[in-house]
Amino acid sequence: MHYHIAKGVFDILPQDPDPQSAWKESHLWQYLEGVVRELAKEFGFREIRTPLFETTELFTRSIGTGTDIVNKEMYTFLDKAERSLTLRPEGTAPVMRAFIEKNLEQQSPIHKFFYINPMFRYERSQAGRYRQHHQFGVEAIGSALPYQDAEAIHLLWTLYNRLGLKELTLHLNSIGDQEARQQFKHALKMYLRPHLSELSPESQERYETNPLRILDSKDSQDQKYVREAPHIMDYLNPVSSVHFEQVCKTLDSLGIPYQINHRLVRGLDYYNNTVFEITSNELGAQNSLGGGGRYDGLIKQLGGPDLPAFGFGAGLERIIQTMLAQKTALPEPERSDLLFIPLGDEAAVHCFQLVCRLREQHIKAEMDLTGKKLKNALRYADSTKVRYVAVVGENELKTGEVDLKEMETGTIRHLSLDKLVPHIINSLQLRNPQSSGVE
Repeated sequence: MHYHIAKGVFDILPQDPDPQSAWKESHLWQYLEGVVRELAKEFGFREIRTPLFETTELFTRSIGTGTDIVNKEMYTFLDKAERSLTLRPEGTAPVMRAFIEKNLEQQSPIHKFFYINPMFRYERSQAGRYRQHHQFGVEAIGSALPYQDAEAIHLLWTLYNRLGLKELTLHLNSIGDQEARQQFKHALKMYLRPHLSELSPESQERYETNPLRILDSKDSQDQKYVREAPHIMDYLNPVSSVHFEQVCKTLDSLGIPYQINHRLVRGLDYYNNTVFEITSNELGAQNSLGGGGRYDGLIKQLGGPDLPAFGFGAGLERIIQTMLAQKTALPEPERSDLLFIPLGDEAAVHCFQLVCRLREQHIKAEMDLTGKKLKNALRYADSTKVRYVAVVGENELKTGEVDLKEMETGTIRHLSLDKLVPHIINSLQLRNPQSSGVE
């Protein structure tokens, strides 16, 4: 019996045999996560890790019962004690729960967290959308200043630039406070009511549950009416208007281009005031690379102190897919520095000792463990693109000398076994003194 992977998820392999799945190779994920971690630290964000599942009520209360996530997409189950639990569909609510539960507001007036976590949503599988997807997110708690909005947007924009992504668009909007949104919802429903029967079935459903989501409908029939819909900015109070103007001015001062997008509302109920999204033209219909906004009031709504906050989430799958589509500079897969091929049991003992000595010096060394013929071992060395190969047999042990072959150039150097380890260390230091890791 053969087992198959569940629908909507994928494996991340050292090397995927399917060229179309190159984005699922682990060295690309390691590279991206490394850039993310370094950049987040530069901006003063510290890592937080929360459980894969939380109580279901946390998400229904924070995300909102009128959202697609809660109504259609959550992976919810009962544990053995009949408690309702949900695999996290997004990252903000778990961070807020941890912040409140651990009384972190007593530690500092400002908290800046980042995370790299898998998220789970039961969605129709299509390019760029998966039932388990991976997200880089930040949550900044404690500042209501527009500079906090701009800092988070600047961080995400800087990440994409550092990765070499091009042709990106930053969409920006303000959805105001709760009062402004209620007034706007009423005006939007009044505008849409005469056309309700002509909207898509999904938008007809959202008309009653979450009318703002109609604004970001991709349905061509809906868009015909959305284009002429009222703008939420016309309903902002003076405080929200000034806040948004300052966010825009700050982005202008940083040289970050943006478009005001009156239809941008984001899909979660907890957002207010500034919302943003960064898109790429490489991803088709699912073109969002990341986005977020301000969610003042969420912490209080979940039983904590009344603190302002701002955050975003960015999908790692879509980032890597865009990097490959745009042919940005990407690292090669990791490869070993040296492969020993022992011929016989006595040689294997000696080679294993040399491998261990090299690893103590942070050299990536291996010994062929296939036990097959020399020809097959050399074929393995070629497939893994190892830098050096040393074949050690009875004659090498007797003379105490070995031929060290540099696979890329074919150069062979005759060395004593005693000098093999220091030679490898020195050659790697000369090749790349910054990253050899040699002490």
